[in-house]
Amino acid sequence: MASPRKPGLRPGATSGPGTPSGPGAVISAERAIEPEAPPAKTPLPSSNVIEFPEPKGRRKRRILLWVVAAVAAFVVAVVAGAVYSPVLAVQTITVDGTKLLTPAAVQKALAAVEGKPLPQLSEQEVAELLKPLVQVRSATIEARPPSELLVHIVERVPVALAKQGESYVMVDVDGIHLGATKDPAEVPLPLIDAGAGTTNTELFKVITAVLDTLPADVLARLSAASAKSADAVELRLNDGKTVVWGNAEDKELKAKALEALLKMPPDPKVPINVYDVSTPRHPFTK
Repeated sequence: MASPRKPGLRPGATSGPGTPSGPGAVISAERAIEPEAPPAKTPLPSSNVIEFPEPKGRRKRRILLWVVAAVAAFVVAVVAGAVYSPVLAVQTITVDGTKLLTPAAVQKALAAVEGKPLPQLSEQEVAELLKPLVQVRSATIEARPPSELLVHIVERVPVALAKQGESYVMVDVDGIHLGATKDPAEVPLPLIDAGAGTTNTELFKVITAVLDTLPADVLARLSAASAKSADAVELRLNDGKTVVWGNAEDKELKAKALEALLKMPPDPKVPINVYDVSTPRHPFTK
């Protein structure tokens, strides 16, 4: 059965003090109105959104970055391929600059680098392999792709002979033994007499330092070198004449003075037995 109450109406507030009651009282009623929800916003059609084009400068920078990255990746790939490629493996070792050594001796010492890619080789590695060859002062390398390694050798220079037993040892300015011979006449170098006859004495080092400053043609004219003290170095020429050198100071200047004196034409009327360069700015003969 339907309710006799009308929809949308509700009785007035509960009677309270001051509210009329009784048969003649007026009963008020009010309509309950539910609040309406706000209307939903209609989204703007996508056609109303304005898209601005990308600035040209930004686009160029992006393209440039991509190009640089691609080139860098390509270079890295090429370098990596070259470093490890068997195509660049060492197959031939060419040697130059040797006089005391034979190229074959150097090639044998460097046999360990054969088959190794050229880009992986370093001069330090080559120098380590050549250490047993005391005649080598230094070495540089040059790669000649696809498979040739060129090795430039700088040898130590012998400046004198030192007698050891029945043989004569070639030594350089540091006293390093560079080879031996039984006949000193085969080697155009002076024989050192350093008193004790060893290559590790102070007098020996003084004499070799003097000989190391002489031009090759002057060195070849000497038969012996000796020193009674560090201030009394003397040289003897193949013809028996003596060179008074003095101490080891001004070695380069003394070498030039001696070279000039030896180039002077001989005078039969004034024979020369001694060349004195101990005071190189005032050398003289007697």
